[in-house]
Amino acid sequence: MCKSCDSSPVQNPRRRFLRLAGLGAGALLLASALPDKIVQAAEKAALPPKPQNSISPDMALKRLIEGNERYFTGTSKTHDFKAEREALVSGQNPFVAVLGCSDSRIAPEYAFDTARGDLFAIRVAGNFVTDEGLASLEYAVAVLGAPLILVLGHESCGAISAGIKATKDNVVFPGHIPKLTDALKPSIEKVLNEPGSLIENATAQNVKDSVNRLKNASPLLTDALAKGTLKVVGGIYRLADGKVDLIA
Repeated sequence: MCKSCDSSPVQNPRRRFLRLAGLGAGALLLASALPDKIVQAAEKAALPPKPQNSISPDMALKRLIEGNERYFTGTSKTHDFKAEREALVSGQNPFVAVLGCSDSRIAPEYAFDTARGDLFAIRVAGNFVTDEGLASLEYAVAVLGAPLILVLGHESCGAISAGIKATKDNVVFPGHIPKLTDALKPSIEKVLNEPGSLIENATAQNVKDSVNRLKNASPLLTDALAKGTLKVVGGIYRLADGKVDLIA
């Protein structure tokens, strides 16, 4: 990965402005003579809606972990939602995309103490990768520039429980619910004979399998991973205290 100042996650604003404008060497001299107010206005216009979100994958993961620690210790920040709404009218650049479960007890924005425009959320019961979810994550990375993807499972997942019943006891659920249980079945089968709690083992395996799929399912994501501009991780949300333990 190139470590020049032009390719670093946080570029020099004047250099970024000139590069995006396509100026040559002669124009560099001209731009240096422009009044500071004009250059500052152009630099401001070129910045993403939330410049603090233009960070490396490692910094994004550190920020995510710190936010979760504030959440489960009861020290979450107070966010100025009015100012955030105004800043985000022109676009978005979240620092993390989360593939999570639809369970009403888990709200990723709260769990990681994030504000508007920080977290790009994809939710489906069982937090597994669907074609639509994959497309959404590609968009988050390739278009919005998200440097981190988190697959977030949780304790006592109803979808995992249903998947176990369908896999182990051949229970057939009504409607379209079998689409969920069928998708979770491969992960559940891997841990059927493992010691310990089946639902806990299956929840963890499902997260690991989803992380592995994302790392290999899409050229858009694999290219970003190879360049070092993206990291994909997995975690389990603990219902009792809200702590997220990274497992993949």
